[in-house]
Amino acid sequence: MALILGIDPGSRTTGYAIVSELAGRCDYVTSGCIRLGSGPFPDRLKLIFEGLSELIGKYQPEVLSIEQVFLARNPDSALKLGQARGAAIVAAVHAGMTVHEYTARQIKQSVVGTGAADKTQVQHMVTQLLGLSGTPQADAADALAAALCHAHSTALNMQLGGGLLGVRSGRIRHR
Repeated sequence: MALILGIDPGSRTTGYAIVSELAGRCDYVTSGCIRLGSGPFPDRLKLIFEGLSELIGKYQPEVLSIEQVFLARNPDSALKLGQARGAAIVAAVHAGMTVHEYTARQIKQSVVGTGAADKTQVQHMVTQLLGLSGTPQADAADALAAALCHAHSTALNMQLGGGLLGVRSGRIRHR
């Protein structure tokens, strides 16, 4: 059984989710959001690192699945998102986890079937795929989708018997 930590990084809210994957079956473990408020940005990055470190310590996931940086219309927003991702990745690598990065399109395609899915479609599909009794908050649903994307990619990889296709992974290296 593998525990996969999915992260939807953000400078105000960072979504997190953990799913267990065994023989292609995924089960919900936990999900939620780290609310960062509007304090100084370095303090918010610290909250991401500390919150995820605590979560990692409690559940001991082996793998982090996180969305790759995308180009945003606002350069300041893109830089802050990149720094939030960095805080999450450092927390995972510090704990000895392997990091896998997927594009937003890959995550949506894996969970919804189309890379152009909106947040409501992602929420609906993670609820269905994991048999949840309620709809998770949007950031938590995106984190669940990231975790499921990795599980689906790993299952496909096992079937194909090769390296993870279209996935950048590793501690600092890329395959």
